[in-house]
Amino acid sequence: MATRYDTSKQALTELLSGEPTFRVNQVWHGLYQDLATPSEMTTLPKALREQLEKDLPSALEVLTSKTADDGETTKWVFKLSGGATVETVLMEYNDRVTACLSSQAGCAMGCTFCATGQSGFTRNLTAGEIVEQFVLAARTALPRRLSNVVFMGMGEPLANFDRLWSAITTLHDDLGLSARRITVSTVGIIPGINRLAEASLPVNLAVSLHAANDQTRTSLVPMNARYPLADLYIACERYLEATGRRISFEWALIDGVNDTMTAARELAEFARPLKAHVNLIPLNPTPGYLVRGSDKQAVRDFTQELLELGVNATVRRTRGVEIDAACGQLAADTVRATLRTSNGPV
Repeated sequence: MATRYDTSKQALTELLSGEPTFRVNQVWHGLYQDLATPSEMTTLPKALREQLEKDLPSALEVLTSKTADDGETTKWVFKLSGGATVETVLMEYNDRVTACLSSQAGCAMGCTFCATGQSGFTRNLTAGEIVEQFVLAARTALPRRLSNVVFMGMGEPLANFDRLWSAITTLHDDLGLSARRITVSTVGIIPGINRLAEASLPVNLAVSLHAANDQTRTSLVPMNARYPLADLYIACERYLEATGRRISFEWALIDGVNDTMTAARELAEFARPLKAHVNLIPLNPTPGYLVRGSDKQAVRDFTQELLELGVNATVRRTRGVEIDAACGQLAADTVRATLRTSNGPV
């Protein structure tokens, strides 16, 4: 049985074959415009509402919900069919409301400083499971409109490209989200970047770079051994030429690892010709990676060096650290449990 947001309009038409034809549009409008569950669609007869709750089940079961930052950050842990879990974060700012969505349960990329990478890979999400994360976040944000989506949650989005793109198309076509307000993050999966460059919607690309020499980057992002920096640069250049969209580089500042002036110069040489924007993120603590993030002075010095070298760089405000909702922290509870089992208390 297809879940609520994995049901196509054609499948919904077949499901409602015994009903008046206008019911299809009523239900579709309820799901995608009103963000309603079937039981909330009061324009439908009660018996039909009850039947649709069974025929169009939710894909996500809320296991936990936590808030931080005076209620401006919310993190959910959802249980999927088969028992896998996935996490979603909602962040409210003065000028926008952003949802950080997951594309996979776990992650196979193995980035050493990321709790999700440490937790391992379980499975790809379906397009409907991705879309339903957006819908539940949007319902929570009301009466404000959920205005931005970043695929920076659990998983490597470009390793689940077809389902990711199906979800993005739904967000754009059915839920009314501008493609320019959708950002796809990747560790540098070059075939996926090439597909994004050729895609029909001009979404934003963010590359989790973290180092601009192959030795350091491979130690942090193992996928770099398969897609080294020289090849990644060519893919970014191709994306820029094809789309005209500015690329962002994500850089988690790690004390003594990638926060030196040498690292800044390497980053500037990589980013400046691409006219890329650099998002600097002081490393958030994760239980499986005990190297600390750069201190405030190192962050300031690194940022200033980039600016002097002609690179557009900003420091991202960290949200949700105390509820393990910040960058790199999703699935931290899973990592803690694993370490506790194998090594004793964490």
